[in-house]
Amino acid sequence: MQSVEEIRTAQRAKGPATVLAIGTANPSNCVYQADYPDFYFRITESEHLTDLKRKFQRMCEKSGIKKRYMYLTEEILKENPNIRAYMAPSLDARQDMVVVEVPKLGKEAATKAIKEWGQPKSKITHVVFCTTSGVDMPGADYQLAKLLGLSPTVKRLMMYQQGCFAGGTVLRIAKDLAENNAGARVLVVCSEITAVTFRGPSDAHLDSLVGQALFGDGAAAVIVGADPDTSIERPIFQLVSAFQTILPDSEGAIDGHVREAGLTFHLLRDVPGIISKNIEKSLVGAFKPIGITDWNSLFWIVHPGGPAILDQVEQKVALKEEKMKTTRHVLSEYGNMSSACVLFVMDEMRKKSLEEGKSTTGEGLDWGVLFGFGPGLTIETVVLHSVSTI
Repeated sequence: MQSVEEIRTAQRAKGPATVLAIGTANPSNCVYQADYPDFYFRITESEHLTDLKRKFQRMCEKSGIKKRYMYLTEEILKENPNIRAYMAPSLDARQDMVVVEVPKLGKEAATKAIKEWGQPKSKITHVVFCTTSGVDMPGADYQLAKLLGLSPTVKRLMMYQQGCFAGGTVLRIAKDLAENNAGARVLVVCSEITAVTFRGPSDAHLDSLVGQALFGDGAAAVIVGADPDTSIERPIFQLVSAFQTILPDSEGAIDGHVREAGLTFHLLRDVPGIISKNIEKSLVGAFKPIGITDWNSLFWIVHPGGPAILDQVEQKVALKEEKMKTTRHVLSEYGNMSSACVLFVMDEMRKKSLEEGKSTTGEGLDWGVLFGFGPGLTIETVVLHSVSTI
């Protein structure tokens, strides 16, 4: 008879969790940032608020964003006047949209990841689904499993209302699942749609206006597993370690509340300052065991919450400009897609590294860091090891 220890040893994987495939998806409706203030104030019937519109234009100009993708079109907004208002009861209408569209967009990203992985979807053992866009029961994880035709015995985990740091959280959870379950293949999906947060402008709530200038819709999926079979699977990054930290003196800095008027969003002005003040502590804690103290020797995959956060982090740890290049590119092309963003940055980095003939998936470097920032204020830190492209 086997001992408990022998059974546990047999259950565990031998090597580190590894990202084996990445897929991304966006709605077809593309919004150009230069045109957005005119559209936004027209569709919300707020063109008489000329000073506020000028403020919003400045926000859009400073956002570092060229374009975003949004499920909400002019037609949908015209049909739903309460969504266009500043704080009208509209939760039912918003929920009706996102309960359908969030898993659907997630399926699109997941299908791409599964295709790249190249294995039968029957080999997927776990699903981790994350969204801040609406809540339902059974959840988006269940709907995704149905849409993809996954095994009824797939083990599901649903994460609602985590916000922007959760792209790091899902990797941390997938790492634990993959390393503690030999042979596990974890499908991770982050899917975000701004239909829950869209609302008209108000002088009294400028932080809501910041959200209207920054957020876009997108879904990203990764497949994570340990001990990859390299004859049929192609590793992209290894997940070495992962940490979550609540930052001191940050309560109320970012929060969101589900109300009859949808998801309301609140943001303190000094969020970039709070994050940048604590970033080195997270880096030291993560990389001390490895013996790395030169932050420019790492590749960086950072949640593009907005240009001010990136600027201040860059300044605080004396990063070279090119370190945030991929993150800024994703912000420019897609806006802030909440939890999905860092997975878009990860995808972009491995593609660029291949295109540019770099020796590893991490811009030719061995070690890297992934940061998620969000409500709480919470920082997720994931230590990554790149894979040879040769």
